[in-house]
Amino acid sequence: MTSPQEELLPGTRRALLHRIAVAQTEGRAPSLVAAVVRGGRAVWSGARTSVEGEVPDGDVQYRIGSITKTFTAVLVLRLRDEGLLDLADPLEKHLPGTGVGEVTVVDLLAHRAGLAAETPGPWWERTPGSLRPGLTDVLGERPLVHPVGRRFHYSNPGYALLGALVEKLRGAPWEDVLRREVLEPLGLHRTTVEPVAPHAGGWAVHPWADVMQPEPLENLGVMAPAGQLWSTTGDLARFAAFLAAGDERVLSAESVREMRTPAAPAEAADVADGYAYGLGLELRHQHGRALVGHTGSLPGFLACLTMGLADDVGAVVLANCTSGPAPFTVAADLVRIVAEAEPRIPTPWRPLRETDPAALDLVGQWYWGTHPFGLRLSADGLLALEPLSGKGRRSRFRRDGDSDGGWVGLEGYYAGEVLKPVRRPDGTVSHLDLGSFVFTRQPYEESAPVPGGVDAEGWRGLL
Repeated sequence: MTSPQEELLPGTRRALLHRIAVAQTEGRAPSLVAAVVRGGRAVWSGARTSVEGEVPDGDVQYRIGSITKTFTAVLVLRLRDEGLLDLADPLEKHLPGTGVGEVTVVDLLAHRAGLAAETPGPWWERTPGSLRPGLTDVLGERPLVHPVGRRFHYSNPGYALLGALVEKLRGAPWEDVLRREVLEPLGLHRTTVEPVAPHAGGWAVHPWADVMQPEPLENLGVMAPAGQLWSTTGDLARFAAFLAAGDERVLSAESVREMRTPAAPAEAADVADGYAYGLGLELRHQHGRALVGHTGSLPGFLACLTMGLADDVGAVVLANCTSGPAPFTVAADLVRIVAEAEPRIPTPWRPLRETDPAALDLVGQWYWGTHPFGLRLSADGLLALEPLSGKGRRSRFRRDGDSDGGWVGLEGYYAGEVLKPVRRPDGTVSHLDLGSFVFTRQPYEESAPVPGGVDAEGWRGLL
């Protein structure tokens, strides 16, 4: 039940309903359902249908296609967190005999393994999985179409391999592991491998006439980890909340954050489209905001789950047609509508609980050469380095347990680099060393070891 503080305003709810109504009408979808997530829970849901008197609700299942990949990625990250594998491990170490054993686990997760996009033979999404009983049947005679690790190339067979990896290391079918380790702990009781009533039927709508025919609903067999699942807007809203914050029963917030970090080399076209890929998650930019989630499609169904983390708003869109409404565009619009109409209210500012004198020594203005920077200590215990001009390299830093008094960068150019305060014999800070860059309290400070030295005549005007 949503509390009064979490309910959306009437104008916002109407705008959301209008958006999905336009999508269902213009996209000619037999039905379309949607939900919006804010504050870790669903705060709005809506539906439009061509069948009078039978409006689907948040409990009706739709096939979610490649959103299944995100669930599979969660299972793999769980194996990593338990120490059963390393993401840098070659597949051959855990799953020998595939013929592509040189690819690594992270290559598969990030679609950079160089594998073909689809399986050989007939279209796997519209034919029984029994036609492809083993991994050799989904890989074919020429599984690699690009050099390993060199580029992003979306691969459905790659996630079949990850599902097989889960089965090998857990000693149980992928679907059983998924149910036990993810679906049950998160309360996703309406997310299943096979459809469970009530569920929508999948339809193909004629491109030039307002008529339609049913699509076949096949079990995908060994390809199931790439796209088999059925789910509801209610369950996917809960899953979206998990992907935003993590859940220690399934995957920590740190590991979920890792999934949301770009992990694949971007192609020029992807950069232009604002598209990147993490570990089982798509990273996009739309309407000036960063969105993370996944889209999905199988014959008869379209799906999207996406979240604007900065706005604390997510959206789920499901439709039962092969083509028509663009689910990501609709979901991104739902996020935008809520974020713009009801901006996120920031949490109250609070000071640090404990004073850190060593960290306080570092805050304030610093110069890299003649470039001014500010170093700030925030309530979360992190140091934030920002160019005062507004342009340039910036990063947050956390204490580095492996170095004496150092801080390690968390993002951007300085990710993984160590910020070291260098102290004088009396204990005062002389300068900061950041990956060999010297930051001083004054530009080219004479008393600091500036690389290349400081001109003896100092600053002067035009001669």
